[in-house]
Formats: sequence, structure tokens, C-alpha cells
Amino acid sequence: MQKDPNNKGIFLSLDWLTIGFYLIFVVWGWFSVCGASYDVAHPDVFGFGSNSGKQLMWIGTAVALGGALLFIEKRFYDTSAYFIYALLMLLLVVTIFIAPDTKGSRSWIPLGSIKLQPAEFSKFAVALALGKYMNRYGFSLDKPKDFARIVGMILLPMLLIVCQKETGSALVYLAFFLVLYREGMTGSLLFTAFACVVYFVVGIRYGDDTMEQMPVSVGEFAVLLIAQLFTTGMTWVYSQNRLALQIMFYGGVGTSLLAILFSAYVIPFNVCYVLLGICLLQFAYLVGLAIHHRLYRYALIAAFSLLSTSFFYIADTMLQHLDDHQRVRIEILLGKKEDIRGAGYNVNQAKIAIGSGGMHGKGFLNGTQTKLKYVPEQDTDFIFCTVGEEEGFVGSAAVLIFYLFFIWRLIALAERQPDTFGRVYGYCVCCIFLFHLFVNIGMVLGLTPVIGIPLPFFSYGGSSLWGFTILLFIFLRMDAERNLKRK
Repeated sequence: MQKDPNNKGIFLSLDWLTIGFYLIFVVWGWFSVCGASYDVAHPDVFGFGSNSGKQLMWIGTAVALGGALLFIEKRFYDTSAYFIYALLMLLLVVTIFIAPDTKGSRSWIPLGSIKLQPAEFSKFAVALALGKYMNRYGFSLDKPKDFARIVGMILLPMLLIVCQKETGSALVYLAFFLVLYREGMTGSLLFTAFACVVYFVVGIRYGDDTMEQMPVSVGEFAVLLIAQLFTTGMTWVYSQNRLALQIMFYGGVGTSLLAILFSAYVIPFNVCYVLLGICLLQFAYLVGLAIHHRLYRYALIAAFSLLSTSFFYIADTMLQHLDDHQRVRIEILLGKKEDIRGAGYNVNQAKIAIGSGGMHGKGFLNGTQTKLKYVPEQDTDFIFCTVGEEEGFVGSAAVLIFYLFFIWRLIALAERQPDTFGRVYGYCVCCIFLFHLFVNIGMVLGLTPVIGIPLPFFSYGGSSLWGFTILLFIFLRMDAERNLKRK
């Protein structure tokens, strides 16, 4: 390599601010694990018989692993990205068959006295493969072939992890689609995903409620009306066709209003049939516009309209085919059921623990909820409740603020990469951390479903700590080489 005159060398070029964040998180996380797993009868927090002692060992090995990764040049990851991806995918396949059943899933491989979860390590492999492929000459997400291959790289590990019955870990890979948006993927796909979430939440939450004086499901009615408005809005945004906008908006809303008035004051009937017919007419109208104007965008909007019309009915059927514990968790989250002694017990106890911390917390090792083990999995998936109880609102807010600056710093590092490979990998790292942070804290507060994913660097466990360390330190080495030029 040829050094840039302004470059001071690899280790002086490392982003020590990010490394500082990493060290703060792992130390803070150890104190949280110590508080969550402390046993008055066995107060030795450094012994390997306690989770805090084991976590101390994982932290030491993780720091050593991170340091070792800083000696591996970026070109190694560039040349071996596909091999690493294939190796991890093979390991995921093998895990399905050799892993013992652990709490209903087959995702942990026993290695003597320890267990490792390959799903935690496959994240960096997918990130490397995406960066490698998107760095190809002539690559474009607008090309169906390139887009299909990229999506396949993301969906393959998701499918394999679902086969291990680890749905929560599989959902993490959806974060990679945010990277695709940064690299030029149309925003309509993200909007479609957002619309599907809205349809699901509104439709399921109010599906059993009926309107007064009308045999109409509030959830079904709201979903079909929202689908009309979303389709109309997309037609205006992506075509700027004022006539089409007027026909779809006034025709759809006007007909829906007349149907409601007729059902309320003349003959009661299910208005949803009328709304469903309007959605189908919108679909047919958009197909006609696509054929007449020979514009691809009208066909895409028509596909969105059809998906919107059918998604609610498909989602309701899928919900009924979920495992009982998964379905109940979703119903509790949406407020359809209350089960504070069953499926909602974890979240309810976590809220109590966080609320009991008050403004400044009860102090280190003084949390009553955590000491009495009221919160299940309080040192892994629900570690944030320990922070809330022992450190209060101030400590919880500080954790979130530190993560905010950490994510912001990763974005800044990703943006300054000199090539697509480094930039894509950097954004993959950022989006993985962001997804874990949002979902983990969201499920502890009852804002997202309980899907069992760790809080980065805080939750107890060697696989997650090693996985996040590998993910981060590979990127730090890439960033340190940004001013080096090949001869």
C-alpha cells in the first residue's frame, strides 16, 4: 500500500471515539449484568459460577478478538467476502440438524461448557457479501437481476434462522433493507412495508369492533379506506396526474361516504363490500393507465393497490396460524388481551422495575425487582429494566443518549468511506445496531412485540458480544485504511 501524506498510520487513524463508546458500553453492560444476576447467597461477582463472572470472561475475549481484527487488512474481507458468507450459511444449515432443543429453538451449538449461536455471527457475513456485490462495476438496484440477488442474500439467512425457530433473530436482517434505501432503492418499497404495518396493526386491533347501527368491522373498514388513500397518494406522488388524482380521490371518498350514509339511515349492510369494490376499481384503473401511457410506475402503483387490498385478509389468516405464544404476544401488544400473569408477565414486570427506579434509581445492587428475580431473562433480553431500576430515568436516558451519539458516529464513518464496499458495510453495521436498540428497548417498554433479541454490549451472552464486536471492529479497520492507496 502507498500512504497518503496526511495519513499517520493504521492505528493512529483508528476512530478512537468509537472505540471509546465500545469500551464504555461493555463496562456499563457488565455492571448491569452484575446487578441483574447478583445473588445475596453467593455474592462473588467475579467467579465463573455467576453470570457476571462469565460475562467478564466474554468481555476479555471480545476485546482481544477486536484487537486481533484490527491487524487484518481490508482487502482480506474484500477478497473472501463470498467465502465467509457461504461458510456461515453452511453453518446455519448444520445448526438446524445438530443443535439441541433449547427453549423451543435449535439455534445454539454446544462446544464443551459453552454454547455459541451462529445467527449472531452471520450478520457480519451478510454485511460483507452485500458490500462486495454492491461494489461491482455496473451494479444498480434499478436492475431487476441485481436487486433480486441482493434480496436473496438477505432472505437466505432469514429463512435458515426461521427454520431454527428463532423468529426474532431472523427479523433483525430486515435492517439491511435500510441500507438498500441509502444506496438508491426506491422509497416506495419502504412505504409499502410501512403501509403493511399500519394495515396489520389497525386491522387486527379493531377487527372485532363493529360500528354503531351498522354490521361493519371497524378494522376492516379502516384498512380498506386507508388503502384507498395510500394508493391515491402514491398516484399523485409518482405520476403527478391531476385528473387521475381527482377521479380516484373524489370517486373513492365520495362513494364510500354515500355507502356509509345509506347503511346508517336507509338499509344497514356491510359497507366493506363497497370499499373492497372501490379498491378493485382503483386497481383496474391503474392497470388501464399503465397500458395506455406505457408507464411502468402505474403498474407498480397497481401492484401496491392489490397488495393493500389483500394484505389485511392474508395477515389475519397468518396470525391464526402462528404459535399460540406468538399470537398471544401480538394480541397483548395491540391491546386486544391482558394477561399479566401469562404471556404479558415479562413486559409487565419490566415496566414495574423501570418505574420503581424513579428519577435517580435505587443504586447499584439495590434493585428489589431484579434481586427477587421478578423479571424473567433480566440479564439478557430484559437487561434494560435493570438499568431503569438501579439507575433510574437519568441512567436510562444516558444509555439512550450514548447510543444516539454512537449511531451518529457510525453514520459519519460510513459516509466518509472512499468506496462502495466500505460505505455499504458501514451502513449495515449502523442499521443492525439501530434495529437491536429500537426493538429491545421497545419490547421492554411494551412498544414492540417480545421477540427476544439482545441489547448490544449490555445483554449477557458471549455469542452476541462476540458478534457485535466482530461487526464493529471489521468496520473500524476498514475506516482506518481510508487514506491508504494501493500501488
